[in-house]
Amino acid sequence: MEKPLLELKDISKTYGGIVKANDHASFDLLPGEIHALAGENGAGKTTLMKVLYGLEKADSGAIFLYGNKTEIHDPNDSIKHGIGMVHQHFMLVDDLNVAENVVLGMEPKRHVGFDAEKARNLVLSLGKEYGMELDPDKKVENLNVAQKQKVEIMKVLARNANIIILDEPTAVLTPLEVELFFRQLLALKKSGKSIVIITHKIREIKEICDRVTIMRAGKTVGTYPVKNVTEAGLSGLMVGFEYKPVEGYIPRKYGDNVLALEHVNCLNENGKTALDDISFFVREREILGVIGVEGNGQEELAGILSGKIKEYQGRVTIAGQDIKNMDMGKIRALGLGYISEDRMEEGADLKGTLLDNATSVVYRESEFQQLGVISSRKTRRYTQNIIDEYNVKCNNYREEIKNLSGGNMQKIVSGREIGAAKVLLVANQPTRGVDVAAVMAIHKKIQDIQKQGRAILLISSDLAEIYQLCENAIILYGGRIVARIDNLSQRSEQEIGRYMLGLDKIAEKGNDHNEAAN
Repeated sequence: MEKPLLELKDISKTYGGIVKANDHASFDLLPGEIHALAGENGAGKTTLMKVLYGLEKADSGAIFLYGNKTEIHDPNDSIKHGIGMVHQHFMLVDDLNVAENVVLGMEPKRHVGFDAEKARNLVLSLGKEYGMELDPDKKVENLNVAQKQKVEIMKVLARNANIIILDEPTAVLTPLEVELFFRQLLALKKSGKSIVIITHKIREIKEICDRVTIMRAGKTVGTYPVKNVTEAGLSGLMVGFEYKPVEGYIPRKYGDNVLALEHVNCLNENGKTALDDISFFVREREILGVIGVEGNGQEELAGILSGKIKEYQGRVTIAGQDIKNMDMGKIRALGLGYISEDRMEEGADLKGTLLDNATSVVYRESEFQQLGVISSRKTRRYTQNIIDEYNVKCNNYREEIKNLSGGNMQKIVSGREIGAAKVLLVANQPTRGVDVAAVMAIHKKIQDIQKQGRAILLISSDLAEIYQLCENAIILYGGRIVARIDNLSQRSEQEIGRYMLGLDKIAEKGNDHNEAAN
């Protein structure tokens, strides 16, 4: 086999002297390959790459570049060694244009000032070479997500990186954007770049990657040629047991309307139209998907349903009750469970324990009372059930939730809200950032409450999740419903992607979700 360009050997990293993020983990990268680093949330893959990029210092182990032992103390060191990293959350300055962002920190000079023309030409040259054309004069705040990602990659290329680390690069891209992005990655590979993709998306590993390294519990499970491993095999390696996907959608007879929106209009925080004459309904035993590129009204829709946003026009009812001017407590009393997209700000009380968080919306219910007093035995049992069912990695239910990884925090929040959904569950990105095993657990629980007659509104940027759980869906673009689709499984991801990008705007006929039934 070809000699590795990069090797990480026996890397160990412990936080607080207790949590082993990396436990003698190893990784190697060949010249000109696309290599996936995969594993459950908390498996240690991002920490390992942060050690390589100089964002974390390993307790032990060594890094070898071109066969030579190399010390990397910070990102400046990694950049000098030709290593670049594109983070999941972009680090761009919205007020600057594309060219200014690309050269930020290494600005070309002309006499005593900034050489804007040289910066522009650099962006044009990189765009032409790697198929990532962008307008160098366009402000970043006016770019879509896929364009912002190009800017981040250009920043890395402008610094002559030969090794490019991408952290969950397709998390917020549409199918058409993913297809284009993969073509760009192949162009980078063809030019001799070596690429590491941190991902949990198995289909994408199979489609684009040459090899995959699996991590579990901080350790390296192994490295495998992608062509030699099946999708089920990859999932099994990641979760540590035989992978059995949850059953897909089974057609069923729907019941009465549970959630209904009629001609809803809403402005965003900047005073621009976020929702434009939105009408649809969700019925008992229905999981209705909400599809769209982020920023097309999903945040405002979730805000209205949770009681966070009160300024809107139109009518919204849950179980026949108009929720206008209701606070979250009153809306919850109607039987709502709500999984927030932002678990840190809205979903969890970071000062509370796992028990506090797991029971915060249900402890007043009669099943948790004993002679009019909250039963600590019952709340403990309820919390422990969530920990066990969702495989939450923690010390015990007394641990503060802020000590958990983001994915394990999401498991607690999702378990709590699914349990609280007596009538309706609004799930906003319920599996973002969680591992394969947790996705399986959350999906199964959603399907369980569907079978029990609940209604579910699933807002997700993960099309695989929408296809797995939903038969029907609405697609948002520019704050409007541009398509309402029955029998979603009969439609290709490419067709859905065109609606998401606003290329097709003709609403589908059939089960017209734009007419909220009485």
